[in-house]
Amino acid sequence: MNKFKAIIFDMDGVLIDTEPYYYTRRKKFLDSKGISIAHLSPLDFIGGNMKQVWYMILRDDYDNWDVPALQAAYTQYKLDQAVPYDTLLFSDAKSTLDALKAKGYKLGLASSTIKIEILRAMAMTGLLPYFEVVLSGDDFEESKPNPEIYQVAMAKLAVTPEETLVIEDSEKGIDAGVDSGATVWGIKDKVFGLNQKRADKLFDNLTQVASQL
Repeated sequence: MNKFKAIIFDMDGVLIDTEPYYYTRRKKFLDSKGISIAHLSPLDFIGGNMKQVWYMILRDDYDNWDVPALQAAYTQYKLDQAVPYDTLLFSDAKSTLDALKAKGYKLGLASSTIKIEILRAMAMTGLLPYFEVVLSGDDFEESKPNPEIYQVAMAKLAVTPEETLVIEDSEKGIDAGVDSGATVWGIKDKVFGLNQKRADKLFDNLTQVASQL
């Protein structure tokens, strides 16, 4: 019998194929401010949030910027350039969640994305009813790889780490899941070259994940 009682999903790159869209939108915003990210890799952004990377972006110029104002402007830019979440939803996301719900698993969502964007994504894709718990990077002082988001999700779902499976894709997210004590399965990255070595297992897609549960 399967030991898992709860499955907690990351959103970006797991349920919704947002990472290429995010990278392009982020670059356009920073270009408009005269800020280059040529010295950074897309990997520096994946799995975290912008609050974590302003030092890396601005480097020696950091103190010359009003970073909270820059963050606020970027947040507004993201709201104005809304992600077409419904067209980016992985084709097997709903069927996977349906199958897992039918088997009695408790489902949670734990994403570093800001809450307003998670809720917009859930509304556009119709995924919100699947999840008993939805947590965002806004809910915590530190984002992934800090494991707190997964620890809190497990507490809210009333399960232990041994009873929990985390589905992730990014290095930061995998680290957060592993360090929370949960089992972590990863969706294979075929684009960015993510370090996914700490994942317990890797799968090509969500359909393969569901077939193992």
